[in-house]
This record gives sequence, C-alpha cells and structure tokens, in this order.
Amino acid sequence: MRGSLSASHCAVSVLLAVGLAAGFCDAAVESGENIYDLNEIVELALAKNPLVTFAEGQIEQQRGVQTAAGAYPNPTVGSATGHGMLRDAGNLGTGLGLPRQSLTEYNVTVGQPVEWPAMRAARQRVADLGLATANVGLLETQLNLRSLVKVAFYDLLLAQQDAQLARRNLEIIEGVQRIVKARVKSGEAPQFEAIKAEVEVLKARQQLARADNLVRVSRVTVDTLTGGSLGTTYVIQGDFTGFPHEVALDGLMHRMMNQHPTIQRLLRSVEQSDWKIEFERQMRVPTVTVGGSYWREMGREAYQGALSVPMPLWYRRQGEIASSLGAKRREEAELLRARNELARSVHQHYQDARTTAELIDVFDKGLLKQASEALRLAQFSFQQGASSLLEVFDAQRVQRQIMLDYAQARHDLSVSLARLEQAVGGEL
Repeated sequence: MRGSLSASHCAVSVLLAVGLAAGFCDAAVESGENIYDLNEIVELALAKNPLVTFAEGQIEQQRGVQTAAGAYPNPTVGSATGHGMLRDAGNLGTGLGLPRQSLTEYNVTVGQPVEWPAMRAARQRVADLGLATANVGLLETQLNLRSLVKVAFYDLLLAQQDAQLARRNLEIIEGVQRIVKARVKSGEAPQFEAIKAEVEVLKARQQLARADNLVRVSRVTVDTLTGGSLGTTYVIQGDFTGFPHEVALDGLMHRMMNQHPTIQRLLRSVEQSDWKIEFERQMRVPTVTVGGSYWREMGREAYQGALSVPMPLWYRRQGEIASSLGAKRREEAELLRARNELARSVHQHYQDARTTAELIDVFDKGLLKQASEALRLAQFSFQQGASSLLEVFDAQRVQRQIMLDYAQARHDLSVSLARLEQAVGGEL
C-alpha cells in the first residue's frame, strides 16, 4: 500500500510540471463547457466590444461631415402676390361709363450664394482628413483592444494553471494525510502528526478556493472585453508565448515611428489643424450672393439682377484663427508626447521580455526538475520513515512555489510581449 501511494505521489509531481492546461480543458469537455482559444476570443472582442462600435460610429459621423463639406449652398427663392387696382383709372372709368382697372400682381426673387473657391477647398480638405483620422482611429482602437484581450487571456490562463496546481497540491497533501492517519492508527506516529496534516489540508483547500475565485473573476474580465459573448462558464485553452529572439530593438523602434496607428492618427490631426487654419483665413473673404427678380405690377413689368456682398469691416475672424492656431499647437504637443511615450514603452517592454525570458531559461534548465526530484525524495524518505512530515510539507511548498513562479514568469513574458506589440503598433 505504501509503495503504491509513493508511486502515485511521484506521478502527481510530474503532472505538476506538464499538462496543466490539458487537464483543465479535459474537465471542461466533460462538464460541457465551451472552450475558446486566444484567436477566437480576439475575434469576438473585435466584433462585439463597444469600443469598436464607437470607433465605427466616428467613421460614419465623419463621412456625414465629408458629405456636408462637399455640398453646395442652397438657393433662396422668394415670392409675393396680391390683387392690385388703379383707383384713379377706376374713378375715371366709372364717370365715363368704363370698367375699373385691376390686376393680380406678383414678384419672384432668386438668390444663390457663391462660395469662395479656396474656402470651399479648405473645408473639404478638413473633412477628408477628419475621415482619414477616424479610419486610423479604428485601427488604433483595434490594436489597443487586442492588447487588452491578450493580457486578460494570459491572466485567466495563469489563474487556471494556479487553480490546477492548487488542486494537484491538495491531492498530494490529502494523500500524505491518509498515510499519516494510517500511521497514527497503527501507533507508528503520534496524534500530533495527524493534526499537522489536517492543518495542511485546510490550508490547501483555502488556496484552492482562492484560486477558483480568481478564475471566476478573470473569466468575467475576458467576457466583458467580448461584449458578454462568452458567458461565465467557458474555459480557455492555449499556452503562453515565448520570446522571439530574432526581433531587434532598432527594427521595433523604426516600425513604431512609421506605422503605429496612434502616430498616424496624430499626424493626420496636425495636418487637419493646418487646413482648419487655412479655412478660417479664407473665411475672411465674404460669400457673395447673386440673385435676380421678376416684378409684375399694375402698369409695370420688370426684370432685376442683384448682388449681395457682406463687408468684413469690423471683424475678420481673428478669434477663430487664433483658436485654430492654438489647436494646432496642442495637436503637435500631443504628437511629440505620444512618440516619446511609445518609445519609452518599446524599450521598457522589450527589456522586461528579455529579462523574463532569461529567468524562464533558468527554470527550464534544471530548477523545475530539481524541485520535483526534491519532492519525490522527500516523499520516498517519508514512506521509509527516514524523514519527518514537516520535511515533506516543506518540499511540497517549495515545489509548488517554484511551479507558481515558473507559471508567473511565463505569464509576465507573454504580457510584456502583448504590451510590446501594442507599443510597436502590430504583431512582432
């Protein structure tokens, strides 16, 4: 019996190092839960997240602005009519036995505003750049959302692995507890050993409860990013990412400066501000209204032409021009700030990823194996009576902590790479 328990404990120790995600997904399949990988969740987020809908709405809004900017001003048509009568001719006609003279009078006036061509061109250019800015803004939103989803996915993946480790840890400690109870019952160990084993079991159950709660909270976070498309009982499958050693920092900086959607959006915003200034300057030239009219009155018929020119004598849009200049300075400052911030982020996340990758190499090159072997030896010695219960629990705690640190390091590497992609402006 003792030999079979020891072999069982060794097998569990090996499982702690490999196959955690597979075990979690197998349990999900048995319970009928939906399983999603990273790409599926990203696609759901891009399709359902309201941030994307908001960015798409801005594009539609700018298309409307572009349509309005290209429209010509409508003409003004006015008309008046009434019944007219010549009183003098009527009185004379009455005295001579002639009929009184009367007529339906009316007039029609037409006016067409004629915009200054340079002002119209500037307004259209402002609208075109507004639409271009909104299109790039959608790409920026999608980039940021992908990064948020990836970070949340890796958080949930870490929580699932933590819960699986806690579950395996509970199984091992419960196995040790069964051995201790058997020894206490046979008189080979004092009652105090059983109490210590029970305390360790309670601790392991508390750790499992906390880990399961973290999984539920992380699920809600990912579900929120997908607009509630996943529900609350789904399970994710996948693995953390490794460091791409072929990626160079200089190349990442070049991509960021030339391709990042935030930079492109702000560049278009600065150009749009230039054209807004030009538009306000051209607005100083008044819009001329060309018109004509036809008049039909008693004893008179006339055709008239008209020209209306507003005279900008007292105000020449100084306020609007100054406001546009200030907006341009603000956009230029925002562009400079974004470049500096993105450059800092690229350097930071690249160095974080490299440092974490080196730590993972330390785990892979022997630390994981050593921790599992130390636990196996402690369990074997305990089975043979050569080591105490405390030594077994210490070895178990060390091995579990190393596994948690290893999973945390892989999580940190994946998160750093996701944020590096966000800072660069695309996948590495």
